[in-house]
Amino acid sequence: MKPPAVKYARAGDVGEAVALLTEHGSDAKVLAGGQSLVPLMSFRLARPSILIDINRISGLDQIRVDNGSLVIGAMTRQRDVEISAVAAAEVPLLPKVLHHVGHITNRNRGTIGGSVAHADSAAELPALVTGLGGELVVEGPNGTRTIAAEDYFTGTFTTAMEYNEVLTGIRIPRLPAETGVAVEELARRHGDFAIVGAMAAVHLAADGSVDLIRLAASGVASVPLRLHAAEELLAGAQPTAEAIDAAAATVAGSVNPTDDVHAPASYRRDMIQLLVKRAVAAAVERSGVSA
Repeated sequence: MKPPAVKYARAGDVGEAVALLTEHGSDAKVLAGGQSLVPLMSFRLARPSILIDINRISGLDQIRVDNGSLVIGAMTRQRDVEISAVAAAEVPLLPKVLHHVGHITNRNRGTIGGSVAHADSAAELPALVTGLGGELVVEGPNGTRTIAAEDYFTGTFTTAMEYNEVLTGIRIPRLPAETGVAVEELARRHGDFAIVGAMAAVHLAADGSVDLIRLAASGVASVPLRLHAAEELLAGAQPTAEAIDAAAATVAGSVNPTDDVHAPASYRRDMIQLLVKRAVAAAVERSGVSA
């Protein structure tokens, strides 16, 4: 199918984009990389009244470190982040996660902000930002505000942003040196949205105990989840097989997935337990201090 007819405007700066969104109302859509929006339009699942193109706005494609966080401009292409030495050094989970996002041709065009703003509960980047305690920076008619990731995602394809706000950047806390990271997914094919996904970042103290752990899951709720209960079980503990098993079991007991055409809820629950176990074990093994 072909997309429906739609008006088009190119914003010169964030203020102009906000003004256009305010003028045209909730039927307007921001065009970033277009890797999700354009296919939805082609299937007539999205029918915006106008596309507001923000690709020419300068300053939204930066990767930098600021006050203990990796700051990524919303229009930064996913591939640029994937190969960034700064991103890999500060948040080594990022390149591993991005390797699972679509295919390289998608990542060449797709943006970090576009994936996060699209808020697909099965997508990797929303889960990463949530799991690492990230923040989203948005700008609207009343200025700039920062929203914690766990408050930003409110449901599948829905966020806490107002209709006339633009996502301008993402802040992700830096991970300590020698943090071990891992991503585990169940997908029909590489590049597909995962049926269930888990990711882990683990840093070990000199005595081998866990002194930092971040866990996230996708595909088991209407929003990406940070797995606080499992983190609390492992924080300060020796990451033995028994401890990891117990943490993974808490995840299976706490998530509430739904049945769909891809998998029943019971299968997702079993798989997230297995994938969390694998992700934590792999992250522990890759940590710079041996347990």
